Formats: sequence, structure tokens, C-alpha cells
Amino acid sequence: MAGQLKRIAGAETAHLLAVKMIGWGLVPLNRYQDPASLEVNVLGLKFRNPVGMAAGFDKHGEAVDGLYKMGFGFVEVGTITPKPQEGNPKPRVFRLSADHAVINRYGFNSCGLVEAQQRLKAREPAQQEKSKAGLPLGINLGKNKLSQDASVDYSEGMRVLGPLADYLVVNVSSPNTPGLRDLQGKAELRQLLLAVLKERDALPRERKPPVLVKIAPDLTTQDRQDIADIVTELGVDGLMVSNTTVSRPEMLRDPQKSEVGGLSGQPMKDLSTSVVSDMYKLTRGKVTIVGIGGVASGQDAMDKIRAGASLVQLYTALTYQGPPVVTKIKRELEQLLKEQGFSCVSEAVGADHRAAEGGAH
Repeated sequence: MAGQLKRIAGAETAHLLAVKMIGWGLVPLNRYQDPASLEVNVLGLKFRNPVGMAAGFDKHGEAVDGLYKMGFGFVEVGTITPKPQEGNPKPRVFRLSADHAVINRYGFNSCGLVEAQQRLKAREPAQQEKSKAGLPLGINLGKNKLSQDASVDYSEGMRVLGPLADYLVVNVSSPNTPGLRDLQGKAELRQLLLAVLKERDALPRERKPPVLVKIAPDLTTQDRQDIADIVTELGVDGLMVSNTTVSRPEMLRDPQKSEVGGLSGQPMKDLSTSVVSDMYKLTRGKVTIVGIGGVASGQDAMDKIRAGASLVQLYTALTYQGPPVVTKIKRELEQLLKEQGFSCVSEAVGADHRAAEGGAH
């Protein structure tokens, strides 16, 4: 499917078509049963497997059920902004086929909170069953391009969509919204997260949903330290590591490598893994990390897990390998855990740090 779409359509058209097809449930039958070794319990939630659909694919919450059908252990929708907005002018997505990478500058094209809420509310009972069965739903929140006050935007997202999410993500790391990455600065981030956590705590829900912060891979050592300090201080539940990079690794061969935007896929794999490792160290392994960036195989997932991630997500690999990539990664990860003597994913989380200290594995 993915291959066919890519040949006949531009990158954005292929993306829209893929979302539509998966939304209609047109996905290959998937017979793989997740083994007990892949179950992960973090954030007060059960995950049947640690392989999630990253935000940015299903921006408007139209394909959630089809994505679970493909074998994802969790699905994250969004980024969703308070008001509907168009995003940047087209073309704004570029396939770097030679590099198994993508550059996008979508710019938070979003249906807005009202439409997203209606769509997700309609399947709330179905989602509650899925969540109980170990298939949680995440919602990724953003701000409108022209908004003057980020705290108001993220708080509104929390108030409207918080009741429908198993976890929420404060996305302060897209490179395609002017000024957004500045919200990762120490003072800005503390003020923003205080407001968002206050709104979360005020939700009329018995179980308050965990809040995670999605960060860029292009952070200075000081930025990383500051983020670790704030997250620890405020009791933020987790970190999504990482968003796309504005860097352009030397290895890139595709002629479209100089397009402006965020780079995802294989070429940023090691960069994001090193940030996972860094944030795990800086938070002393006490904050849940979701590893994102260039995950296309079981080995890629294992590398992020051993570096400190409890869960992983993918997006670009799906555009290159199609739906079978999900089961492929799970089978390979199951085998790697066995070979390396781990009975479950949780045992392997952060294993590289223990090995460096002369511990087991």
C-alpha cells in the first residue's frame, strides 16, 4: 500500500490518502499476538506493546481504530491547536528517498479543538475498552501560530481534550511554528508547565492523565539540564524524545536535503537516541521516556530502550515500509529481549547505563 501510494502521489497527498485508508480500516490483516514480554506498565497505564504511532500522522484523530488494528500498542493523535489553522503553504513535505528520511514544514495544520473533541468523543466508549485492554490513546497539544499567550492555548487544549486522553503531550519542539522552540527555555517552560499541570489537576476526572513534554533533539547541554530540572521539580510525568531535527547530518544524499523544515527518519536515529540517553541520566531514570526518531527495526527500538526509553514511537518508517513494519519491529524486539536475557521490556530499560557502571547485561 505505502509503496503504491508513494509512486502515484506527492508526499502530502500520499499521507492524506494513507490516513483515509487506515481510517476506513483498510489495513492488512495482522495475526501477530503480542507476547507477555512486550507488555509495559508505565505512567499508571498498561501498554500491550511498546511500539506507538507518533504524533503528526493522524493529526485530526481520524484513523485511531485502524492504527490499533495495525498492531500499534498505543496511538498519539495531533498536534491539535485550539483554533483550526491551515499550516504553512504547500509543498511542505519532502521525501528524501535516498536517505529513508522526510523533511516536513507542515506548521501545525489542525482541525482545532472543537472538531477533534467531537470526533474523539464519538468513539470514547470504544477507546475506554481499548485502554483497559492495554491500548492507550495519547493527545498531542500545540499552540496557534498567531496566539500571543502559549499558556492559554495549551491550557485550553488540556481542558477540552484532557477528559478524552490517557496521556497528553505538551509539544514545544516543532521547528515549524515561529518561536515555539523558545518555550523550551527555563523560565518559559516552567511557567507554561505550571499552567498546564494546574489545568490537568482541575479536570473532572478521578484518574488525572499523565502529562509529557516533547522536546527537540537540537538542545544545548544547558537546555537539557534545565528541562530535566523543571520536569523533576514540577513532577511532569514524562518526556517525548524527540521531535524532528533542524540539523542536516553529513550523510544526507538526497537532493531535497536542503529544504527547510524538520528532518525525521533514519538519519536522525542516533541523534535522538543520544538525547534519550542524556535525559535518562539527567533525570536519574525516574522520568518515563518515550524514544522517537528513526525507529525502523527491532534493533532500533532496543537501542532506544537500552538507552532509557520505556516506550518508542515511529512515523517515517511507516511511510517507507508500510503497515507490516509494526509487526516486524515487535517480532524482532521479542527475539532481541530473549537473546539478551531480558524477560520483559522493563528489564531492558536503561540497561546501557547499568552496563557502563559494571552492572548486569
